[in-house]
Amino acid sequence: MLNVEEISERISNRKAKEVYELITRQKTVSKIDLLDQSGMTVSTLTRLLEELTSQGLILESGFGASTGGRRPILYEKNPAYAYIFGLEISRTLSKLVLVDLGMNKLDGISWTMTEVMSPDVLVPLIVQEAQRMLGKHGIPISDVLGMGIGAVGPVDRINGFILDPSYFQAKGWRNVDICRLLSRELGIPAMLDNGANTAILAESWHQRSRSFKHLLYIHAGVGLRSSMVSQGKVIYGAVDMEGSVGQMIIQTDGVPHRNVTGNYGALESYASLYAIEKAAKSALKQGRSSALLHMIDDPEQVTYTHIMDALKKNDPLAVEIVTEAATYFGIGLANLLNILHPEKVIIGGPLITGSELFFQTATQVAIRKTYYYPAYQVVFSKGKLGDEALAIGAAVMVMDQLVKL
Repeated sequence: MLNVEEISERISNRKAKEVYELITRQKTVSKIDLLDQSGMTVSTLTRLLEELTSQGLILESGFGASTGGRRPILYEKNPAYAYIFGLEISRTLSKLVLVDLGMNKLDGISWTMTEVMSPDVLVPLIVQEAQRMLGKHGIPISDVLGMGIGAVGPVDRINGFILDPSYFQAKGWRNVDICRLLSRELGIPAMLDNGANTAILAESWHQRSRSFKHLLYIHAGVGLRSSMVSQGKVIYGAVDMEGSVGQMIIQTDGVPHRNVTGNYGALESYASLYAIEKAAKSALKQGRSSALLHMIDDPEQVTYTHIMDALKKNDPLAVEIVTEAATYFGIGLANLLNILHPEKVIIGGPLITGSELFFQTATQVAIRKTYYYPAYQVVFSKGKLGDEALAIGAAVMVMDQLVKL
């Protein structure tokens, strides 16, 4: 496997990395502003700017407004310096994107994660599509920094293994040496983290000019996944606990978890795709009337897609089930707010993108149950990148290696 340290070595020294990072965090910036932000001398900064420009890492992008003397030269990151692949591996779909250093998407493709989509099937597809994208856009492999991978946890991000994820339809996803497999086939470095962490990296980078210091991300879908960024850095625990938010106990004598190792009364048992489908099946078996009955022959055939279709028709049962799940999710969200006190919460995943009712209900419940409200004001968002967040964030993870010491 190619070493990711090769990426960091593209920028020669600590001060050059510092200047480059300052430039990348802003759309354009003048030398005067860089002097204020870096605290460097004029001669040192001038030398570093010339060095970064000659390498093609930054560009001179015109002149700023005059403050009485000569108009200052503006600098910006060169998005065409290199390119990155971002890969999402999730339970319902996997997605590959090709981006430049400005995180502008040049190409992308996704695959539905069916019962046949094992690593032996998916990895060759990823390699084939990555090579097709490079050929289509005329990009030599030498111009690719690497591939970032955001996968369902738990993962061993240091050694590049997907460990033992739950609820994949296909077999073979235990202890997958995913970074080595892709790095070997493509001839580029590969990095791995769990998908919640890559998603919050993407959202944090997208709003890098804003003043939010503490961001919480929750992905609500087949399971519940969370991550947090503080001062622009992902917070890591002793082990990869991406899915642990789903094990939050909200009812001590509640329903058993679908996994025998899960907690009774866990949040995930009340607010997830599985929980919503289970509630709908149970209600229909009890004889409840619903538009769902016109979509299926048997209650066991109900899927989340059916429920969303019924919700669009304002079906009372669908509204009731989604509202109840969102209420439980809001309670769990309030618990996180009362412990972590983030400034902003970004919520993504199928439960959020599939239903405005879920998002509005959950956030209203969370606000009502948050301690110190209204003195403590939290901002809720669906995020700016939507379904692209996990894959784009995986690319951001690779880009960040340029400034790593």
